[in-house]
Amino acid sequence: MKKQTKKIMGTATVGMGIAAAGAAAYLLFGPNGKKNQKAVKGWAIKMKGEIIEKFETAKEVTEPIYHNVIDQISNKYSKMANISEAELAEEVKNLKKHWKSISKDMKGKKGAKKGKKK
Repeated sequence: MKKQTKKIMGTATVGMGIAAAGAAAYLLFGPNGKKNQKAVKGWAIKMKGEIIEKFETAKEVTEPIYHNVIDQISNKYSKMANISEAELAEEVKNLKKHWKSISKDMKGKKGAKKGKKK
């Protein structure tokens, strides 16, 4: 039973990592990708990387947890001198509004069916 639990947790962790990477890809290559690519600064990429790392270690990701992680990381970046509050607020707003697409992506990964056995 313990092996099965570890396997499920490992699969869930990989799924969350894929979902987080999908969110970053959606932001940079989605419908507004060109505009977002021009606007992304180095600090924003680092911030997103830290957010992804947090999700990889999380046992589950729900909307409140997602928003809480973004708030924690953005609080750290708000104390840096070279980042304007307006830019940070815009980046946080963009990250938070992508929850629905991320949750759909996560549900799709969990509910994906394997080929039928004969």
